[in-house]
Amino acid sequence: MKKRNLMAMAISLSLFLTACGQGGAATGAAGGQSADAAKPAAGGDYVIKMSTQLSEGSPFVDGFNAWADAVKEKTDGHVTIEVYPSAALGSDEDVIEQALQGANVAVLTDCGRMGNYVKEMGILNAAYFADSYEEMQKFMETDTFKGWTDELETKHGIKILNFGWCDGFRHFLTNKPIYSPDDLKGVLIRTPGADVWSKSIQSLGATPVSTVGWADVYNAVQTKTIDGAEGQTSASYPAALYEVLDYMDQTGHILLMNGIIVGEKYWNTIPEEYQNIIIEECAKAASNASKVVADNAAANEAKMAEAGMTIIPPEEIDIEAFRKASEAAYEELGFTELRAELYKKIGKE
Repeated sequence: MKKRNLMAMAISLSLFLTACGQGGAATGAAGGQSADAAKPAAGGDYVIKMSTQLSEGSPFVDGFNAWADAVKEKTDGHVTIEVYPSAALGSDEDVIEQALQGANVAVLTDCGRMGNYVKEMGILNAAYFADSYEEMQKFMETDTFKGWTDELETKHGIKILNFGWCDGFRHFLTNKPIYSPDDLKGVLIRTPGADVWSKSIQSLGATPVSTVGWADVYNAVQTKTIDGAEGQTSASYPAALYEVLDYMDQTGHILLMNGIIVGEKYWNTIPEEYQNIIIEECAKAASNASKVVADNAAANEAKMAEAGMTIIPPEEIDIEAFRKASEAAYEELGFTELRAELYKKIGKE
């Protein structure tokens, strides 16, 4: 019998909007372009290619299109943002590398991947690090987080445009019910390509597979390259994963805050007046898209259940066992003391 608990999801998302609308810094790159190829066209026009692994129908993809429309209008057509969903420009890692080389790209990313450059930043994507969007917002307002973003910019050439794209809690998506870490033993789970993600998912009992892009999860399940994935409803519903996976196990193990980044090399070719418009409109689009995610979460979950997916709510899962298991990743990553320091800064016991 299908188990659904829409109220549990609604409650977990109730603090969603409090963290949205934050401004930050981000980096991007366009598939294989050189720095020369990324120079502005004659006449002072600028093109930014916005890359994401998310598919059409995602609230964030709609948000990117809204951002593009606003920027084009506010700059009188001098800045164009082209949106490339479904990893059309390549994997996030590839696009970030292209951005660092000077390509005119932006990419939606997370603290886990930014941890590849500033290791400590990855802690925000460690399992069970934050319990609410309000908490995540407090972490991002600390001098520690600001120091990390400054280091991204000054040492690595990564400019964060905004880190307020709130996308919800991630859950396991599997073809067997998951109630405890023991149930994940031997299960191949797709994870993003960052050390903190892989070690966190491994600590929870699964075998992480970081070589599969999000846009390829559907086919990878069909070909048995992986047994399942972990992700948020706003991404798993548009990707139609309910067609190939039978269960959504609501472990809520990672609270996902995304950011948009660009490479400093290309960013510095854009006039300051246009830079300000790009950043301001990105923050507005992030806030609006995040609200859509929150508003649509329960409805999307219901549609997935109606299509045949069984929703296992958190009260039927041994969440404490998962929390305890996650400690192994903090120890392996050297994040135990850092977590205590950050908790102290926001007044969390």
